[in-house]
Amino acid sequence: MNKKLEKLKNILKKYPGVVVAFSGGVDSSLLLKVARDILKDRVIAVTAQSPLYPETELRIAKRIARLLNVRHLVVHSSELKNKNFRKNPKNRCFYCKIELFTKLLQIAKKFRFKVIEASNSSDLRDFRPGIIAGKKLKIDSPLIEAGLTKEEIRILAKRFRLPNWNKPSMACLASRIPYGEAVSLTALKRISKAEDFLKKKEFTQVRVRDHYPVARIEVLPDEFYAILRNRGRIVKYFKKLGYRYVTLELEGYRTGSMNL
Repeated sequence: MNKKLEKLKNILKKYPGVVVAFSGGVDSSLLLKVARDILKDRVIAVTAQSPLYPETELRIAKRIARLLNVRHLVVHSSELKNKNFRKNPKNRCFYCKIELFTKLLQIAKKFRFKVIEASNSSDLRDFRPGIIAGKKLKIDSPLIEAGLTKEEIRILAKRFRLPNWNKPSMACLASRIPYGEAVSLTALKRISKAEDFLKKKEFTQVRVRDHYPVARIEVLPDEFYAILRNRGRIVKYFKKLGYRYVTLELEGYRTGSMNL
């Protein structure tokens, strides 16, 4: 792992400066931290503000950027204006990332910097159209190039005392909607409120899969009992959001379960 970290540092040294696609998650936080150490003030973090992500994610990103003393820009994204994205095809993420990376490229051009993003080697095991979008626009993925896995990234983030080293993975809210069902602002708000309600109950990893009017809750198996213990309050709140049926996925939380 230390060799991979050194490789990452050497990769970053070749850039005149970088614009980092920064979500506030552990992957992009580690990438931003190492980039800041190597390139000093030649680093810009850029985060998208979008209904696809809860506002709490943006607040976390701002906090990490301040902690690392990195210049941080927030851009507004408009994925829902793209009919190809709204149709929710299997490569939905491709259209989202194309828009985001295009905005980052415009920023990078002003500074003659390189745009980099934080996909890791573990992501290559799953279906990731966003990585394809990055390759199309010649966006570099230093964590993949260095061979770093998700587990190794968490270990390094903990070593560097990043406060979000154990932050649960957070995919965009559109990933909760089955492929082929239209992505709408109404659905995204419903999902965001449902997941936020569960997170306040201190479930560590939560997904609410939106098979509207059915809600399919995914949590870690060892938290099933807590769901059942709170089922009355959960059902009541979810029905206020418009769901008619509230279910628990017995296979538990699975990243990318809509891809299976």
